[in-house]
Amino acid sequence: MTGLDWGVVLLYFAGLAGITWWVMSKSRDTADDYFLAGRSLGWFVVGASIFASNIGSEHLVGLAGSGATSGVALAHYELHAWCLLVLGWVLVPFYMRSRVYTMPEFLERRFSPTARWVLSLISLVAYVLTKIAVGIFAGGVVFGTLLPGLQVNIGGTVFNSFWIGSVAVVILTGLYTVVGGMRAVAYTEAVQTVILLVGSLLLTIFGLQRLGGWGELRTVLGPEMFNLWKPLVPAGLEGTWAPVREAGRIAWYFNGDYPWLGMLFCAPIIGLWYWCTDQYIVQRTLGAPSEREARRGTIFAAFLKLLPVFIFIIPGMIALALARTGRVGGLAMIVGPDGHVIPQQAQAAFPLMVQHVLPSGIRGIVVAGLLAALMSSLAGAFNACSTLFTMDFYKQFRPHATQAQLVWVGRVATVVMILIALAWIPVIQGARGLYEYLQGVQGYLAPPIAAVFFFGVFNKRINARGCLAALTVGFALGVFRLAVDTPVSLGMNGYATGYAPGSFLWIVNNIYFQYYSLLIFLVSSAVLVIVSYTSEAPDPAQLRDLTFATMTEEHRRESRASWTRIDVVNSGVVVALILAAYLYFNG
Repeated sequence: MTGLDWGVVLLYFAGLAGITWWVMSKSRDTADDYFLAGRSLGWFVVGASIFASNIGSEHLVGLAGSGATSGVALAHYELHAWCLLVLGWVLVPFYMRSRVYTMPEFLERRFSPTARWVLSLISLVAYVLTKIAVGIFAGGVVFGTLLPGLQVNIGGTVFNSFWIGSVAVVILTGLYTVVGGMRAVAYTEAVQTVILLVGSLLLTIFGLQRLGGWGELRTVLGPEMFNLWKPLVPAGLEGTWAPVREAGRIAWYFNGDYPWLGMLFCAPIIGLWYWCTDQYIVQRTLGAPSEREARRGTIFAAFLKLLPVFIFIIPGMIALALARTGRVGGLAMIVGPDGHVIPQQAQAAFPLMVQHVLPSGIRGIVVAGLLAALMSSLAGAFNACSTLFTMDFYKQFRPHATQAQLVWVGRVATVVMILIALAWIPVIQGARGLYEYLQGVQGYLAPPIAAVFFFGVFNKRINARGCLAALTVGFALGVFRLAVDTPVSLGMNGYATGYAPGSFLWIVNNIYFQYYSLLIFLVSSAVLVIVSYTSEAPDPAQLRDLTFATMTEEHRRESRASWTRIDVVNSGVVVALILAAYLYFNG
């Protein structure tokens, strides 16, 4: 980092400070303003905020690392832009009419107050274990790579650049989130989106120039790295039908290399939960003034969501190619003597590219983009957590709390969540990879939530008992898998072997996370339907405008008037681009 680079980074922070100051001058000390920006966000801010919240640490650090280890396999998750169209066209009408603050609050209106409490609890656990903890961890990875020699001695304990960076990102992000609320988060994210896109695109361009172009990338890495559809059976074990233990895993249906079966049937479940029902994302649409603005924001976000394949995954693949060809010596650490990638080292692929490929000045722009992604992702998680805790827990126990009290509690909740996430970082450090860890935890917690939301909206016979049973059973299955996996990640059972080979816990630990996630979804859906149909039907009055079957004609007309031909055309373009990507990345 040269003086010019640091100047660019300081300019970025000055811009954030200016935006936060402007937001504070516009804000009012009310829950509606603090948690939903006064429901005044236009479609551009909604879409940019959705994208910036999603594209956080796990993408710049974890997704680039997965590009180096597995090629374009994880592009499936990035091509879930179609899920945003489902949000905008299918669910936004219900969310906007309900005027809720949170997704659990919507579930309460559809089912029961208990369902709201359970979903809030699951969501808070998910945010702490994924978004907040992962964001803090990735901040440490970035600072540890860019400033490796930085150390601070506090009370005889030496903290390296990893922990200094982690804490610094938390403090800086938490400051403007706690002070400015949702309005500060949304507007800073809109600016951060531009910086993030420009910086990441420049990294891809300079990386390809250093390597020798796109053709050279395909030549060095081979066609398999450009294939979205991975085989069910690991290479060399074709025709092996019995479970085979290899490299600490059971092969065939326990394949850990993103097999096509898991990507085709499990990944969309996680995608629909994340994009359509998760407070972290949907809160942005709730901040829009109308159904039209919210829908157009989701369509804009869907366009932006198509970019990570090229600006995050591809840079990781470029880093691997540069390391194998020896064109950039600083990248040699991500591969072993035989040229195979080292997964733990590959997590630093993106910051290493920034460090060794970019010229002065441009490097500062990309570092600002890195910080933008880290901070926007954390800011969104902080705000979502504070909203959930305040509106779904505190307000239920203190229904007469003043608006100022609600805002104060939301700020305190943010600080508490940060402290819990810091304690969880050692578990992430022991995981196979940052993005793999994230998808795994989401895969264990998401299925029952996706089931109750979509069954609940499309089937008026689903009742509160079925919802509660599905959430409880699904959450128990997910927590059980996390409890089994955590000791292995921490090395408490011996990192190389984990549990005794062939034992029940060893099999559970080695089942590929996508298959286990699909199992949770099927079990949760079965419980949801069986319990609902074997108990009394819900009160029709409670379902009014909360399912497709109970929408009034007036609201159908309002929804139809909220979109135009241009919205349909833009949505069609998104779908066409997704199909084109699937055709191109086919080996």
